[in-house]
Amino acid sequence: MKSAADTDNERIRVSLTTLVDLAKTASALNLPARQIRATQGGNYVSHFKGRGMSFAETRLYQPGDDVRLMDWRVTARTDKPHSKVFQEERERPMFISVDYRPSMMFATRGVFKSVQAAKLAGLLAWAAQQQGDRVGGQIFGDYGCMELKPRTGRSALLRFLNALVQPSYTDVGDNTLDHMFSRLQHHARPGSRVYIISDFRGLETAAENHLALLARHCEVVLIQVYDPMESELPEQGRYRFTDRIRDIVVDCGDKQVLHAYRQRFQRRQAYLKQLSQKLRLGFCACSTHQAPFEVLSAARRRWMA
Repeated sequence: MKSAADTDNERIRVSLTTLVDLAKTASALNLPARQIRATQGGNYVSHFKGRGMSFAETRLYQPGDDVRLMDWRVTARTDKPHSKVFQEERERPMFISVDYRPSMMFATRGVFKSVQAAKLAGLLAWAAQQQGDRVGGQIFGDYGCMELKPRTGRSALLRFLNALVQPSYTDVGDNTLDHMFSRLQHHARPGSRVYIISDFRGLETAAENHLALLARHCEVVLIQVYDPMESELPEQGRYRFTDRIRDIVVDCGDKQVLHAYRQRFQRRQAYLKQLSQKLRLGFCACSTHQAPFEVLSAARRRWMA
């Protein structure tokens, strides 16, 4: 039985036991491909962008072959048109990017945003492993970044869960979303399902460009984690916030302050939704006091509609 101290600690720091215990819950979270381009034999679907497919061979061009799959090097060498042939991959890579920057170490209800992000990542990782997919990811924070190449098997999954609990960072000199998405673009191979779990603070045009390039070859889903206090302030009272460096006092008795604060959050939500629609990304938002499994299940039904 957990003590009160253990329960409080679980609110600010995720434990390996908590992540391992998500296995049973994740078994009900089926995560098939979201956008279907063309069906193939077997359980998975293939997508034009190379999703779920691996190169098999080159053959002479046949009527009906997609010209975008022409092998121009062989064509130039033989002076005869050749096409690339792909075969279905039974194992699809899942790459989960988790934001552990300082803004994620916050909550007024439920658990820290970083803890909620870890639970969401754990559920996704277990669901992928149970479906026979490879699991890897990226964890980034103020102290650097850690990337894990997608691999199959329980040992690979446990390595990822351990990294969520205690990341072993490599100093990358820049922890902006722009830089992290640039790294993600190079580490997530074409055909991967990529989940990015973050509060997306600091998302700017440069980071958008990396997302657009990533979405050309991968199936990308954005999961925004937020605290209820970030969406709307209480209607009365004075509240002090600090990051141990700066302090700010908010007077909730000022109706203009309340309205401006609410509008700022709503604009950010609308921006993320519009960006997702423009780039054809999946999107969902998860509050710090919501059940991660319920959020992912509801989002999955929307993505598949």
